[in-house]
Amino acid sequence: MKGAILPFTAAAYGIIAALLISVRRQIVTSMSKEAPIQFKGTTLKIILIQLSTVDVSALRLALQELTGNSPDFFGDELALLDFSDAAGLPETADWGAIRQLLGESGLHAIAVHGLGDGLAADAAAAGLPQASGDALARRSPPPRPSSEPPAPAASVPPAPTAAPTPTAAPTPTAAPTPSAAPVPPPAALPAATLIVDKPLRSGQRVYARGGDLIVTAMVSAGAEVIADGSIHVYAPLRGRALAGANGNADARIFTTSLEAELVSIAGMYRTFEAGVPADLARQPAVISLRQEGDAMRLAVAALALR
Repeated sequence: MKGAILPFTAAAYGIIAALLISVRRQIVTSMSKEAPIQFKGTTLKIILIQLSTVDVSALRLALQELTGNSPDFFGDELALLDFSDAAGLPETADWGAIRQLLGESGLHAIAVHGLGDGLAADAAAAGLPQASGDALARRSPPPRPSSEPPAPAASVPPAPTAAPTPTAAPTPTAAPTPSAAPVPPPAALPAATLIVDKPLRSGQRVYARGGDLIVTAMVSAGAEVIADGSIHVYAPLRGRALAGANGNADARIFTTSLEAELVSIAGMYRTFEAGVPADLARQPAVISLRQEGDAMRLAVAALALR
């Protein structure tokens, strides 16, 4: 009796297992379409802020000189705090005060980088996880399709056969048409350039997001011109000019008359509280970043227009 029951039980288990697998597949399919949480890859624009200290007072003074305490200077941008080049950092920091300070200028810190284990754990407890070096590495471009023809397949000698029977001559066939070369992807369009042809008064601010800025009128003291690319001022520059605001170290500042209060490229700035040096005052000039050893230096040089 038992021998008759066992085959029936095994078959029943097989049917039940098949039904469960089918139901599970239906559930997974339904969840993939209607699940309240889905994970997708994306690319975000994040400003990398290189900091050499966690002292809130020192950071506040630097931000004041750079942004003039403008509450919307960065326009609610995400920021990653990079301490890779910082030395002599303490074991703890007031991360809440640092985040609040950056938020007052429109920056929202979301992570840190380059911290030791102790300070990184302190930052993570405050809601700032440590980003790995791989997360900051630029992705390499996909490999281009090779233009070389594929290698011919190795020929295999035919097996010996009987003598061939005479047959009609083969019909000639057309030569194969060579395949068309792969079409290269379209080139990315350059970012739009913002052109301002009216004077900028004290308190006014112009930001060329994602491109260069060209100003053909005077930038008064107290006015600010900002660009993610380079800045060209074909008139007296008496206010503040901040190029490479998104971290572009190749950006430059050009002016036909240097009388600026502050110039900055990729976050590295120089103020002229005592006035522009006499050999450059009211003269055409170019401001750029130069590599000197292991450090970057903001260089101000005369611009020969004649």
